[in-house]
Amino acid sequence: MSTSASQMIDAKIVELGDWRGKMLGRLRGLIARAVPDVVEEWKWMGTPVWSSNGIICTGETYKAVVKMTFAKGAALPDPAGLFNSSLEGNTRRAIDIREGEKIDEKALIALFRAAAALNAAKPPKAKKATKATKATKSSKATKASKQATPSKAAPAKKVKLLSGGNPQIAMADGDAPVQAYIAAMPGWRRDVGRRLDELITKNVPHVHKAVKWNSPFYGIKGQGWIVSFHTFTNYVKVTFFSGTSLLPPPSGGTAKDARWIDIHEDDLDEAQLKKWLRQAAALPGWGKL
Repeated sequence: MSTSASQMIDAKIVELGDWRGKMLGRLRGLIARAVPDVVEEWKWMGTPVWSSNGIICTGETYKAVVKMTFAKGAALPDPAGLFNSSLEGNTRRAIDIREGEKIDEKALIALFRAAAALNAAKPPKAKKATKATKATKSSKATKASKQATPSKAAPAKKVKLLSGGNPQIAMADGDAPVQAYIAAMPGWRRDVGRRLDELITKNVPHVHKAVKWNSPFYGIKGQGWIVSFHTFTNYVKVTFFSGTSLLPPPSGGTAKDARWIDIHEDDLDEAQLKKWLRQAAALPGWGKL
């Protein structure tokens, strides 16, 4: 093991000083039991990483969860249903563990071993194509091309992601452009976008939706725009246009009226957002609808 990396992980566990540190230490011990030759690493500005012929998983700590992200999780058997996060991708899978939750040690050990075994497995060598097989493939491709009809629908146009991963969606009113924006939000930010949209829809009466300046906007006709959000690399920014009138006001911003919060992965405070949304719905908004 890398002594420096192990010492950094030791320090991280001590520094946390709460249930997250205890959980990280417990998970670390399970990995060592499952994969005795595991290598500890320290990457990405403070993330514990466990490897064996490649990354097995990382151990990330957030305000409300300890997250274990498996580099090849999508390819691993998970009969116990441990994976509960980062489920939308084709490669990674994650397990979010919250305070007080019990963990299935037996299933976790099996998952660690499966990840190490997958890393150790050598991919099958690709067969070299002979002239005959090349000719056959070419013939089949030509035949398929001739049989293809122009009535086939063209593939959906991929949404362009701007700086920070923010989706570029044309300005338009209605729920459809908002849902198109949310669907194009990358990674865990898409889940945050969906949760925000649900919260706003439930707590703002007669809500009107639109996409403006590559951001979803929500308001009330005759009252103005109330709230919007925008995608950045490490967070989703939620702006209340009458934020200074909210109690307590959101912490971000110095403008005359607007205030905002930055939501990182797994730190969305739904209870506080509901309170702000209900307050904002009773206040004058910004602009005209």
